[in-house]
Amino acid sequence: MSADTAGPSGKPCPICGKSMVEKYRPFCSARCADVDLNRWLTGVYAIPVTENDDEDGEEPSLAPKPPREG
Repeated sequence: MSADTAGPSGKPCPICGKSMVEKYRPFCSARCADVDLNRWLTGVYAIPVTENDDEDGEEPSLAPKPPREG
């Protein structure tokens, strides 16, 4: 099998749907690989994250603290 033929898996390129080329696996060409990389770098693809504001699990209070007596 040459580097320019589709692999035995028969999976299509995730960008354009053409047959995968082993040299650019899982893509069909350098162009589709570059398109995918650009999507990652520009934030089109993102892994959702739940951000915690406080590490101890308590929500920080937005109200001002009462003055200390003493």
